[in-house]
Amino acid sequence: MSENKEIDIKPRSREVTDGANRAPARAMLRAVGMKEEDFSKAQVGVASSWNEVTPCNLPLDALAKRCKEGVSNAG
Repeated sequence: MSENKEIDIKPRSREVTDGANRAPARAMLRAVGMKEEDFSKAQVGVASSWNEVTPCNLPLDALAKRCKEGVSNAG
């Protein structure tokens, strides 16, 4: 039997955004463009090791940008 449990979509983001003691963090995030409705969503970071040192890393910048677009488009 499987139980139908609700999934917490922002278990780690909550540590940064929820509660009165996180007001300074929310203020900083608003300053960089987050809107009130964004605080109910999970925060997703896209990191890239792109650099110009080796040819194999050159496409990573474009790949990271596409990933960021995908996350943004997904809401």
